[in-house]
Amino acid sequence: MTLTAKNKATAPRGDEILTDEALAFVEKLHTEFAARRDELVGARRARREAVARTGTLDFLPETADVRSGDWSVAEAPAALRDRRVEITGPATPSKMAINALNSGAKVWLADLEDASTPHWLNVIDSQVNLKDAAHGVLAYTSPEGKQYTLRDDEPLAVIVVRPRGWHMDDDNFDIDGSDAVGALIDFGLHFFHNAAHLTALGQGPFYYLPKLESHLEARLWNDVFTFAEAELGIEHGTVRATVLIETIPAAFEMDEILYELRDHASGLNAGRWDYLFSIIKYFRDAGSDYVIPDRASVAMTAPFMRAYTELLVQTCHKRGAFAMGGMAAFIPNRRDPEVTEAAIAKVRDDKSREANDGFDGSWVAHPDLVSICREEFDAVLGDKPNQLERQRPDVNVTAADLLDVASTPGDVTEEGLRLNLYVAVAYTAVWLSGNGAVAIHNLMEDAATAEISRSQVWQQLHNRVRYADTGNEATPELVTRLLSEESDRLKCEVDAEAFNQYYTPAIELIRDICLSSDYEDFLTTPAYKLVR
Repeated sequence: MTLTAKNKATAPRGDEILTDEALAFVEKLHTEFAARRDELVGARRARREAVARTGTLDFLPETADVRSGDWSVAEAPAALRDRRVEITGPATPSKMAINALNSGAKVWLADLEDASTPHWLNVIDSQVNLKDAAHGVLAYTSPEGKQYTLRDDEPLAVIVVRPRGWHMDDDNFDIDGSDAVGALIDFGLHFFHNAAHLTALGQGPFYYLPKLESHLEARLWNDVFTFAEAELGIEHGTVRATVLIETIPAAFEMDEILYELRDHASGLNAGRWDYLFSIIKYFRDAGSDYVIPDRASVAMTAPFMRAYTELLVQTCHKRGAFAMGGMAAFIPNRRDPEVTEAAIAKVRDDKSREANDGFDGSWVAHPDLVSICREEFDAVLGDKPNQLERQRPDVNVTAADLLDVASTPGDVTEEGLRLNLYVAVAYTAVWLSGNGAVAIHNLMEDAATAEISRSQVWQQLHNRVRYADTGNEATPELVTRLLSEESDRLKCEVDAEAFNQYYTPAIELIRDICLSSDYEDFLTTPAYKLVR
């Protein structure tokens, strides 16, 4: 195999990242693992088709010994023992990265996935910023002369990098005539440039692994880590990974995923919004029992969401792994104190529930919410770095509990349909422009919430849902009309140039994938073709 970067000379400081040695290392990863990646991603479709036939999922009988076995993951390194508040966000632009590192959070999830558009400049600038951050030299001066530097009066957030999911390719790299694997590009470049330095500092390298659908996909990551460590002379087990449980099949394999990664595992995270998206995707044609109410009405206290989070805490602590809570999507509005007060109250309630359920920490999307999350976890943890000792023997979650979507309170409304269409278009348009983290109606939206929005539209159409607030039935004609009306609203909210360049193709894309008879597994796959 031969790996080449097509646009090597076009990204600022790209020559620092795309060295011959770095590309040779990433080429080795592709030679060793790309075929397995292809096979495992292909296996996802067959498994989904089986679910479509049976209408259910269950724990795997062939791995029962793993679930009942007496084993633990490796002990956490010192830098990851206290994770009570983690801030998430893209690694570009550098100002956002600096603000995240300076935020007072224990961890910064440097997101190369859902909160980042994989434009070429973003891919390279993220790696540049992560390298500068690892070496403590990340800085930025705004056009107005304002300087942003890393603080030295308090500890910086520990960096945990989230590469792209296994499903994403990157056409900026050619591997024997095919696009490269986005996950191997992101991991390989970061590991090559930073692993030895971070190891010497005791600060990593650490990763978040997104969108896994099976323990076999976790095994692949474990083998990637082991191979990479050996190639660069890093001690086995130095890499630590936290896996986002954000797909419904992965919820049935939490033990198995930790087991496969046990030398490299740090914990599991309740990736709530992608999890909701996954349930809609997996059971989109399984009938009315799986039609989820309006997204805004689905709380973490819904029975199926409660079952998922409680099982996650129990599983993690049984294995000595950390249980990380989900995203607080609400963001303060400094120009609107009333909105800010409401957002803070919702975040407090969410984080208090997680801390009292046994989570060891949780996520926020905005620096102003770091102190709120920390206060709620401080109230439970006190001086302890975590609560691994809480084993939760009271939890007994069954397959039926995880799949009890039908008990979710709330209605499916035409107003919710409107909002789904608005969010799907608005997010996709901004994603096409190069920004993967978008504030919409005082919520920090990323690809996961856009995926929920467009998937609900598809599911409602194919189940001929009748909307509770209007009595209308979901039809292509209704969706087309409302999409047109919401598009007109967006046209009044943005300038004409941006609308023509980004919103018009976004509208066409959302229309196509919502009205198609075939379901598109990931919105970002066809969207990526529009930015190539």
